[in-house]
Amino acid sequence: MDTVLTTLHQTLTSCAKLIVAGDYATSEQSIAELVKTLNAISESLIAEEPQYSQELAVEILTQIHQYVATPALGQEIIDALAFELPKAVARFACVSDRCLEVAEGVVDLFVERCSPREMLSILLEAISSLSHPFMLPDCFIPLLTGLTKVIVLIQRRLYEQVKHAVPIILNVFTTLCLKSDDEDTDYEKLFNRTTGIASSIRTISVKLEGKDNRKLNALLGLYVLQIMVDNLCESESSFGCTNDKLRCRLVVLRLSDFLPHCDLSYIGLVTGCEVDMISKLVIGDDSEVGVDCFSQVKLGAALAVIWGFGDGEIAFAAKADMTSVLMELKGNWTRRWEAVGMLKYLFSYANMPWGLKWDGISFIACIMDGIVSNTNNEFVDYSLHMPTMYTSLQVVTMVIMHTPETELRKKAFITFKKMLADIPTPWRFDVLMALIKNSNSPSMIGILIDCVREEMRLELVKRNASVDTLPNREVSQSTSFWNPSVLQLVEMVLKPPEGGPPSLPVDSDAVLSALNLYRFILITESTGNSNSSGILAKEKLQKVYKEWLLPLRVLVSGTMARSMKESDDSMCALNPVELVLYRCIELVEEKLKHL
Repeated sequence: MDTVLTTLHQTLTSCAKLIVAGDYATSEQSIAELVKTLNAISESLIAEEPQYSQELAVEILTQIHQYVATPALGQEIIDALAFELPKAVARFACVSDRCLEVAEGVVDLFVERCSPREMLSILLEAISSLSHPFMLPDCFIPLLTGLTKVIVLIQRRLYEQVKHAVPIILNVFTTLCLKSDDEDTDYEKLFNRTTGIASSIRTISVKLEGKDNRKLNALLGLYVLQIMVDNLCESESSFGCTNDKLRCRLVVLRLSDFLPHCDLSYIGLVTGCEVDMISKLVIGDDSEVGVDCFSQVKLGAALAVIWGFGDGEIAFAAKADMTSVLMELKGNWTRRWEAVGMLKYLFSYANMPWGLKWDGISFIACIMDGIVSNTNNEFVDYSLHMPTMYTSLQVVTMVIMHTPETELRKKAFITFKKMLADIPTPWRFDVLMALIKNSNSPSMIGILIDCVREEMRLELVKRNASVDTLPNREVSQSTSFWNPSVLQLVEMVLKPPEGGPPSLPVDSDAVLSALNLYRFILITESTGNSNSSGILAKEKLQKVYKEWLLPLRVLVSGTMARSMKESDDSMCALNPVELVLYRCIELVEEKLKHL
């Protein structure tokens, strides 16, 4: 140990003499050798090799700290050491808590004694250059601590400097969070430092006026929203653990406090309009900004609001009146569906904890209940919102299919039907058609076709009520669901567009629902003396009989015979299909007799 410490002291003294003498080339070589030695020691320690001890690491860092703290040390010497030593000492921070403490102290000294602008560049370069095996939270904490202090010391070009720093910080931070595991305990310190950087940015924003102030606050907003997601990434694998929930909540609580400073409101976040606004203000057409580091800010915005929806203290920190937010969404169709569209980021996030998905479904259910009519809704061009309506319903179907919790599945389906009911009838059919065409789940296709049948039943009830109320007025027989396109849904299942018959018993749910829909339409049109769907046309009946039903009968019979022979369980799924299929065949044959 003594030999290493003596060599360290001699090297530092030699470097200082060379710099004072103006021999910069030799001094750079000497510093490079010093860093090489320090790196070899830190690598040995992290590999837990017996060559060096933790006590030696503490002594090395302490000696460097004492040397840099020497009042008589010239600025030129400090500046030369600052280019290399912060990164080298940070590598020791993961050895022990004491090493972390002393390493922070060393970096702090350089921040205090060097130019803030130079130290900002040095620390950012150190952060971005650390690699395996030093991609550990503790190795970054001294550097991040230094950044929290150096940012508030910057005097010129504040926005430009922070704009350069934030992508570097976020990229490294995101990488670290993705590498975390359930037993890591250092991430709380890491989040403290990253939120500390947010506090530093907020502190310097008051020094700016006008557009630069707005841009810096916008940058801070993007930074905070991205950290919301990274906080989730770190906790997602163990979110069911109470301690991890509490830790995640505390981070969200701290981050929510920044939202009012950035002029970010819950209504602006959940509808996405303020997210788009700050993104445009910061990123705009500037290709130099690290756009990838802000890739999850819309998810962050959705999370911020959903956390506040389920936690009054978080909403209070964000200075949000959740009741007013909900009422505004209930009274404005466009904003309501903008909010639903934003929540698709939450539902489609692969590792989103089911607890937060429950809160997201509850939020949608809440804004769909007690909807207040508004004259502004009369001027909405609903066709512009078709993509949002489709994708939002699609992600809710994914929740229905994949949740392991029965209660969430039920709640999601009820909410799905409420969302459908909020879509004007002319567009509701198109959305359901698109969902069915693009689903690869036979069970979900069956559920969606059943939704179509229910919509047709409700339309039939309204149509009959209109006839009874206004007997002398002609009632349209071709409404949104009662039209020839509805038979395409049946054909899509019974005669798949890719060719061949449906696959049984895999497609049993979809086939059963399609047959039930066909039977319902055929009986209804026959008894109502109408033909809105075109189902009663002779050529249509012949096509259905020859191309859909008879081939399906052969398939069902063959599959059931094979299942009986092999004694598998598919008979149970095919029995209902067989019953409805034969009833459809009987109905079509009966119709054809009278044509």
